Amino acid sequence: MAEYYSRRNLEFLLTEVFDIKEVLKLEAYKMHDLNGIRMVLDSADQFAERELHPFFREMDRIEPEMEGGSVKVHPQIRTIMKKLGEGGWISATAGEESDGMNLPVMASVATNFIFGSANFAASVYPQLSAGAARLIEVYGSDQLKTVYLSRMYSGLWQGTMAMTEPDAGSSLADISTKAIPLAEEEGVYSIKGQKIFISAGDHDGVDNVVHLLLARIEGAPAGVKGLSLFVVPQKRGTVPEKMVSNEVHTTGLYHKMGYKGTPIVHLAFGEKGKCEGYLLGEANQGLAQMFQMMNEARIGVGVSAASIASSAYYASLKYANERLQGRRPDEKDVTKPQIPIVEHADVKRMLLQQKAIMEGSLSLLVNCAYYADMAKAGKDEIKEIYRLTLDLLTPVAKTYPSENGILATSNAVQILGGAGYCKDFPVEQFYRDIRIHTLHEGTSGIHGLDLLGRKIIMGGGIAFRAFTEEVMKTIKKVKMEILELAKYAEKLNDTLFRLQNVTMRLSTMAMKEKKEVFLMDATLYLELFGIVAVGWQWLLQAIPCQIAVNENRGDAFYESKLMTMRYYFEYELPKAESLIIRLNSADKLLTEVQNEHLI
Repeated sequence: MAEYYSRRNLEFLLTEVFDIKEVLKLEAYKMHDLNGIRMVLDSADQFAERELHPFFREMDRIEPEMEGGSVKVHPQIRTIMKKLGEGGWISATAGEESDGMNLPVMASVATNFIFGSANFAASVYPQLSAGAARLIEVYGSDQLKTVYLSRMYSGLWQGTMAMTEPDAGSSLADISTKAIPLAEEEGVYSIKGQKIFISAGDHDGVDNVVHLLLARIEGAPAGVKGLSLFVVPQKRGTVPEKMVSNEVHTTGLYHKMGYKGTPIVHLAFGEKGKCEGYLLGEANQGLAQMFQMMNEARIGVGVSAASIASSAYYASLKYANERLQGRRPDEKDVTKPQIPIVEHADVKRMLLQQKAIMEGSLSLLVNCAYYADMAKAGKDEIKEIYRLTLDLLTPVAKTYPSENGILATSNAVQILGGAGYCKDFPVEQFYRDIRIHTLHEGTSGIHGLDLLGRKIIMGGGIAFRAFTEEVMKTIKKVKMEILELAKYAEKLNDTLFRLQNVTMRLSTMAMKEKKEVFLMDATLYLELFGIVAVGWQWLLQAIPCQIAVNENRGDAFYESKLMTMRYYFEYELPKAESLIIRLNSADKLLTEVQNEHLI
């Protein structure tokens, strides 16, 4: 059994907390059954053990390099992409028409969690390709599908998402990459511009790299309304020996603190000759189309962060059980044997925090995957509410594992002490690897603005009401049926009520104050929302566990879950209080501070 994740916990979430069997009854997924899903998890576990985990430290130490204007990566990447393509993993959630397995999103999240736990950097390549290919599958012409889908899903070609620019950063309204129509063929444009921080944007682990690129067609409206989406391959053509350069050049390779097994590059399009881009879907609809990939990627970032936190937790737990140091505070006899550090209270606290954050995050992500499946394949009358609730939770599911995963992984380093700071042990790499997740697919600040400035009020607040109703449903179930957990339900109920009041206050402020005032603490609001959402997840997990304990099943797994739930409600949920106090404050400090005050 792998030492970097818990298969038991994955199956617990899929079958006892969120009923994947309900999803498998939907028409879109009826070709699968629970045994088949377990076989998929078995295969993912075996692939991770054989092809991913043995290389995760080596890929960190043997970084990608620029040679002759192109990027060379660890040779195992070509093997991974080839085998993942042959095994159907890249096209796992694609439909049968694209030779996919049409796997439920719940199962896909589970397998990606396994892959990320084994080797985060290597797991990113296929996820990027899958996301880009799905956009072509949804919006592409028959010709684009014919040329690109099979090659991307097979792992022969890499897919990427190319948005960020040197002078625009996260401000997509300021994207300046140009697209000029070519008279000789409809839908073909000359692309000119630069993109930065493009993950897997150039490497020799595949035969071609295909960029899904945002650009502005000449004469298009200013701002995000004028953005269009293009398919821009690094090489044009389909026959390997006849492919030619499409004038996509790597001008720089960024040297990162972590996540080193995947190159991040600076690209120049059309600076040395004609770079062809092929319009995907309708002109000026690029951002809306790209958001499909971005929202999937945001959930993927949350999954990756949780997977690294999982690896760090199990590494530090192993160390804590083996490392002998000190004696209990009440032991005066220094001749007595030293005890494993896992027996010290503060080490237990740090381990419980890691477990609470990691398993709470994963539960939220599986919950989001359930909503994604229902929004895709559920009954028509309920699809929209699932979609809206998923949209609401996406910034939370991306940010909570990313921000709190850093804290969890920091505790892994702390448990190992000085050893944790050394490359002789893996936790220092986990700490470096996880740090990028608060930046990937939008910073935490961007997601705070998204949640408070857009998601809370969308549809007249219907998504927020749907979320609170789901949490209340869990609270009521516990209070009526599982009295042992009633006090925790009451704690969550009180914090949820206060979140609702804060939300109402801020919504009222939005109508009275300048937008700057309304949104100045949006990141803190996102943090508060995450604490409540993960508290809900722990109450959800506690229900089947308490039932199992009441039935005297004698399973330490359920006891462990209940202990971690208790930790969350005693140590993590109270952190909401300070955030609520700040969000209810009338002090407008952040809008009043001037540049000269920051000296």
